[in-house]
Amino acid sequence: MTERTPLHDEATTWLRLQQRAHQEFTTRVALIQDWDGPTPDTEWSVRDLVSHVIEEQQWVPWLLSGLGTRHARSRIRPIESDLPMEWHRYSLAATTAWRDASPTATVQLSYDTVEVIDYLKEQVADVTIHSWDLARAVGADDRLDDELVAHVWTVFEPQRDTLQASGVFASPVPVPDDAPLQSRLLALTGRDARLAA
Repeated sequence: MTERTPLHDEATTWLRLQQRAHQEFTTRVALIQDWDGPTPDTEWSVRDLVSHVIEEQQWVPWLLSGLGTRHARSRIRPIESDLPMEWHRYSLAATTAWRDASPTATVQLSYDTVEVIDYLKEQVADVTIHSWDLARAVGADDRLDDELVAHVWTVFEPQRDTLQASGVFASPVPVPDDAPLQSRLLALTGRDARLAA
């Protein structure tokens, strides 16, 4: 019998959260009626937002297989027009690849070489934040799973001082220290949960 380690337990938790984040996104995709509507990511339409999240999933199996970004890029297919179908296809492919990967293996990303579990955390965080974006875009319930929010907070909070400089997110939004954790998490990524949907 294989002895469980803290890393094994952590990886098991994040694998579960990966599936939960994808379910959050799937729920909102099913509600889309206006693919050209605006989103909280002001430069993206709903179509752009969903396409971005799909594209991120396309990379996962190739990078986890050991390919570098240049070789992985050559294997990524253009996204087809049926975005709900494409989301389901690539969500399943990514989820399967995460399940089969060793958390201590390394993966080459565009900016660094990191352990698989760190790439997993980054991807869970990305899908979680964009699930909120999509919920706001389609006028759906934007409350995210509490455990998911708590764990994604541990990814972003240590980067508080570098998130804006990274150019990935807008400037953090000031919120009270006693604001709900989801509001504080969104604020770190430049999103104001107090604004009307």
